Amino acid sequence: MAVNAFIKLVPSSVKQTITIEEVKELFHYYKDITSKTGDQLNWQYGESAFPYQLKESNGNNTNAFYLYSDHERYRAILIGVDKESIKEEDGTEREQQYIQVTLPEQSTHGDKGKANEFSKFLAKKLQGELHLFNDRVMYYYPRK
Repeated sequence: MAVNAFIKLVPSSVKQTITIEEVKELFHYYKDITSKTGDQLNWQYGESAFPYQLKESNGNNTNAFYLYSDHERYRAILIGVDKESIKEEDGTEREQQYIQVTLPEQSTHGDKGKANEFSKFLAKKLQGELHLFNDRVMYYYPRK
């Protein structure tokens, strides 16, 4: 059974909206900074930190892509962007965007570890609210 984590863009987040292209750019940035760390250490850390290739999802869904790996410890992670309707305390409704990180059934423990790492990275960069796979919530935005 597939499990999901969500990075929700709350009102005090850096951004209120995000596109799938911007999420891809964040993954390219992550790959770039980890490879630079490897260069400083004189070790191929980039391949260990990001053992995936970004692939477009099949079909007409332009709001999703997946990370695919040929490595024996990793298989796949699905990434998508969507929005939901949130009811405020005063009764008003607002649209809230989120990034969904999905581990399909064939995912390994390595995929889950990397998905947690990527989710935390995205939530920290966007100052969002991270709902982890185990239903716990981490707050990366300034709270009142």
